[in-house]
Amino acid sequence: MKGKWSRGDILRVKLDMESQSDMTWVVVNDPIPAGSSILRADMGASSLLTVKERSSGWVWPAFTERSFEAFRNYYEYVPKGKWSVEYTLRLNNEGSFQIPATRVEALYAPEMFGEIPNREVKVSP
Repeated sequence: MKGKWSRGDILRVKLDMESQSDMTWVVVNDPIPAGSSILRADMGASSLLTVKERSSGWVWPAFTERSFEAFRNYYEYVPKGKWSVEYTLRLNNEGSFQIPATRVEALYAPEMFGEIPNREVKVSP
């Protein structure tokens, strides 16, 4: 049903960001609902669902972490300007989930960061 999430749904998450200045060693930390799975291209059938993931801008991740709690991309260098990253998520559990804020932070200059709150995610059976 349009506008509602159900257990088993697959969704594409796109994070649009803008850096106010050049920065080194930056992490994008996007928490996910409890029990969800971040799909990976190297996981067999999941590769078909992740094939259209896109990134834009002049940034390339040095490392990508897909944990049970968040999607994280680590960048050695982020130039001033707009950029984006996408990942694919499967909702495995039903319930109402309060998710911490999405945060972009310069690892060695923690005073340089940006945050945006996440809405409550409701997943039906």
